[in-house]
Amino acid sequence: MESLKIIAGDATDPQAKGPKIIAHVCNDLGGWGKGFVLAISRRWTEPERAYRRWHRARAENDFALGAVQLVQVRPDIWVANMVAQRGIKTGSGGPPIRYEAVERCLHTVADQALAHHASVHMPRIGCGLAGGRWERIEPIISKTLCARGVPTTVYAPPAATA
Repeated sequence: MESLKIIAGDATDPQAKGPKIIAHVCNDLGGWGKGFVLAISRRWTEPERAYRRWHRARAENDFALGAVQLVQVRPDIWVANMVAQRGIKTGSGGPPIRYEAVERCLHTVADQALAHHASVHMPRIGCGLAGGRWERIEPIISKTLCARGVPTTVYAPPAATA
């Protein structure tokens, strides 16, 4: 069992040696333009291009809630585009985050991390535009990643780590 590390910093600049996976939540509409994805796109262009291609070809692939696309951006870094958000707006069905999709995605990320001997790095996934609550997300991270021995770091704004 690995403990979850929460530190101040930028999840697009993971603080670890060896292979790393940066995990983040995407919506199921093919939209990429607000939130953490902007930080990813400032650093690398391929995750956005791959996500948009994946969405456009969704009739022929696995694009759906709970699916993960791993995009290699450096020899030792992959970005995990995790589809865990239904739409982009809060409505009568509540916030866009889908906790069961987060759990399915993180199981896949854990499998990939173990296969690549990688650590996992992320912002407070699902808690920004997706409208999720950290007290629901953190136990999912612990169960899917930490309990399987995957070193996991969450990067939060300095005030949130105090």
